[in-house]
Amino acid sequence: MSAEVVVVIGSKGGCGATTLCVDAAKRLSKRSDVALVDGDLVARRAIAVLLDKVRALDTARSSPNVARVDDGKLTLIEMTATFNGAFTIKPPVVQELADDVSAHKQIVIIDAPQPFAAAVRAFVALGRRFVLVVEPSVLGLTSARVAQMEFERFGIQPDSVDVVSVTRDPRNAISRGRLESALGVKVAVEIPPMGDRRYERALEQFAEMVATPSGFSAPIKLSPSSQAPVGDRRLGPRRPNDAKVVSIASAGSASANGAAETPEQANAPALPRGNAGIGGQYDRLKTEIHDELSNRIDPTKLTRVTDEASKMNELRGQVDAIVSELLQGRSEVGSAEEAARLKLEIVDEAVGLGPLEDLLRFPEISEIMVNGPNRVYVERNGRIERSEKRFTNEKHLRAMIERIIAPLGRRIDESQPMVDARLPDGSRVNAIIEPLSLDGATLTIRRFGAHRMQASDLIRIGAAAPEILDFLRAAVEARLNILVSGGTGSGKTTFLNVLSGYIANTDRIITIEDAAELSLNQDHVVRLEARPPNIQGAGEIRIRDLVRNSLRMRPDRIIVGECRGGEALDMLQAMNTGHDGSLTTLHANTPRDALSRLETMVMMAGYDLPVRAIREQVAGAVDMIIQLSRLRDGSRKLVSVCEVVGLEGDVVTTQEVARYDQRGLDKENNVRGAFVFTGVQPM
Repeated sequence: MSAEVVVVIGSKGGCGATTLCVDAAKRLSKRSDVALVDGDLVARRAIAVLLDKVRALDTARSSPNVARVDDGKLTLIEMTATFNGAFTIKPPVVQELADDVSAHKQIVIIDAPQPFAAAVRAFVALGRRFVLVVEPSVLGLTSARVAQMEFERFGIQPDSVDVVSVTRDPRNAISRGRLESALGVKVAVEIPPMGDRRYERALEQFAEMVATPSGFSAPIKLSPSSQAPVGDRRLGPRRPNDAKVVSIASAGSASANGAAETPEQANAPALPRGNAGIGGQYDRLKTEIHDELSNRIDPTKLTRVTDEASKMNELRGQVDAIVSELLQGRSEVGSAEEAARLKLEIVDEAVGLGPLEDLLRFPEISEIMVNGPNRVYVERNGRIERSEKRFTNEKHLRAMIERIIAPLGRRIDESQPMVDARLPDGSRVNAIIEPLSLDGATLTIRRFGAHRMQASDLIRIGAAAPEILDFLRAAVEARLNILVSGGTGSGKTTFLNVLSGYIANTDRIITIEDAAELSLNQDHVVRLEARPPNIQGAGEIRIRDLVRNSLRMRPDRIIVGECRGGEALDMLQAMNTGHDGSLTTLHANTPRDALSRLETMVMMAGYDLPVRAIREQVAGAVDMIIQLSRLRDGSRKLVSVCEVVGLEGDVVTTQEVARYDQRGLDKENNVRGAFVFTGVQPM
């Protein structure tokens, strides 16, 4: 007996591949001999938990590696119970097990990792059919394209891969037609959200697809070559049983023989209406043009925000030319002004960030705040005002968020409803969605502008005085350890950039940030950026890890973009062990609060240190605190420069060297004042 081996790969974490494997195995084991292989080397043990076999597998395992449990007609194989165990799996053992199972079972279902890890490749090599489970979202589409390239690299032909779409959140789902167009294959089975009346039927049809012979007489030979043939990626039947393609996502959805999609499916994603005078006919026209753009340009190019200006300009030029051609002679288009506005909206929608793209063109806008699809606020010259821009609906806003984070390999969904990212121009992005955000998705973009602010710019806008900046220049050149403190939006990163400009060009500088924002002009700069967990929940690199690693990189100066946790302890130790002249920022309202918060963050490092020992570290490491503040008129200013003197008893003592004296308001309610030195002589 030779088993029908089915390899199931989830294009991204949380797309539902493991749940499908378990459900199909349970259904098919009622009538066939089935083996279910958990090839997830991250050791989440999801299959063992879902089948309630954790204890049985632990009993059967004699090492951290492979365990096998036979339960009637269902055999469960778990490759590893621990993450470290994945590194000690012996390929001969896996090969022997794979040969045995494939010889004695009718169906073998493998929940395989993506990319194909060498430890489970013996099972994957037996595959006669491959199933790619895709989430119908922008991020899911991007992940699926990566998986297709992995198939191509191993020589797996497209006609041996079935695509299964699993919808978790219908509000953010892209249409089946757009998914098929982007992937170049038909969707074999479409699984609706759990609770949908068609859900059970869809699972049954997935199980039947798994049990149906693939038509291949021998296993597919894996060939890890980047030159493997791609095959025909056009839509259309791939083999005789392709006519049995199933579609169950929604009533009236496209059928297997190519029936038209419903209007809801065709209109994905929803488009913004930037002008109140543009009615429903314009919305329909924009949808038609977007569909035609997808036919003429690879849709995956339209789902990514690239940081390569040349490629972005080239793509924008292509889209602009196509839209101009499609708009020509259309009766729905009114005046030339409306036609130009409509064209700009369509191009922004296709290759940019939709209604936000227009706001990003104004350099005086420093912050964009989206509180749901209908409320967009901007900060202009330090003051917040409401914009007329809006998104059509929640789905449209979520699509823009996905477009920002997808190229960075990050995700946002119910399991991870917060994300930090950045735009190609360096702007910092934060997004948070339901259930944490009660009023819908919220997006915040902090812009830094194309012009890197210099000391002269701070003087021009009244943020600091020339004599104080001269004093700070001397402090940086003297290699003092400086802490820049301030509230949200007070200009800490901008001021840190200015201070870094005073560092000698001969110094080796290492910058460490959560999201890269610093822009240094020196020649010898090494930029490090923390990394969040990947879609499998592994691979996180924290700022603390980077600070530790930087000590082995022979730094002259270490600049940490912001201390917000346990990395504060590592930063203090670096300052105390010969790495003078280091700079960092933190959130605090006063210099005294900054010392208290620094003490709290050291405690977050997980070591049970006495308070006095922590304060001795702080007093010995930090030389100066620069306090920034955003005043009531929206202006940002340096309000205090304090020297850390030392430790008296259990108190870290400071003395103020310079400050900003507020002296009331002028007729326009702008804050009046002057920068003064206190007369204290720094030690």
